Amino acid sequence: MVTVRVPASSANLGPGFDCLGMALGLYADIRFTPKDSGLVITGCPPVFSGEDNLVCRAFHYAAEAFGKKAPGLEIDIRSEIPPARGLGSSAACITAGILAAGALMGVRLPPEELLELAAGMEGHPDNAAAAVYGGIRVSVTADNAVRSLPVSPHPGLGPLALVPDFPLETEKARRALPKEVSRGDAVFNLSRTALLIKAIETGAFHLLNEACRDRLHQPWRFPLIPQGEDVAGLALQTGADACFISGAGPSLLCLHHDSAFPGRMAESLSAYPAWRALPLEIAPKGAELLTPGKKGQRI
Repeated sequence: MVTVRVPASSANLGPGFDCLGMALGLYADIRFTPKDSGLVITGCPPVFSGEDNLVCRAFHYAAEAFGKKAPGLEIDIRSEIPPARGLGSSAACITAGILAAGALMGVRLPPEELLELAAGMEGHPDNAAAAVYGGIRVSVTADNAVRSLPVSPHPGLGPLALVPDFPLETEKARRALPKEVSRGDAVFNLSRTALLIKAIETGAFHLLNEACRDRLHQPWRFPLIPQGEDVAGLALQTGADACFISGAGPSLLCLHHDSAFPGRMAESLSAYPAWRALPLEIAPKGAELLTPGKKGQRI
């Protein structure tokens, strides 16, 4: 039996489409117990308790990659990460399934290999890198390999998630995007992604709002999020340094350096009862194997 803990994550961070990711202090703890045959999944709604469960699919995906036969499984899911809200629940499930498969099948799985498999299954490396390593990561896929490096955040930087009570399917959010963008829009995002990384590292909080502007995905996704633009505007008025769509949405993520901001924002959301403020921290650690009675073991 193994238990895997994986953090939530936010992708894109405004202009860093499919390349920037931040691990967040919400966690999924998933226990895997091998058995002779069959599948039992607990801790999730019955509709997700079959072989289509993403954790189970990731486990079998990894077994195939290892060239091994997957055993029967009991999977118990205990997750704080709200599904279909743009907070990396899919990346957490995929990462957990792959890491558990390696542990139970005796396959040594260094972080870079875990990331290769997780990003390969998810289709992009932003959430996967944050889930595997923790912290803030900038990642690219080149020559069928993922290259990922950490971004060191200023200690005064804090995230606050704004989470609605309705989901948004990632595929629907992807379909809304244009197939081509202009050179001007590409340059706009390139320049702001570079500025954002330096602003995060140096604590140039006054530049975060400009650095998080985007022309590649948010203009088409905000219309899919009821009250989303109004709530983002309210966050900026209330003291956020920046506010943007988390991943594909519908949650928003605020960056701030004011310890009083989360409380003020929670009060301000009384006008938007479908939304709640979720104060978080940047999770310093990524996926880990938990040993009963001991601290987590880093991969």
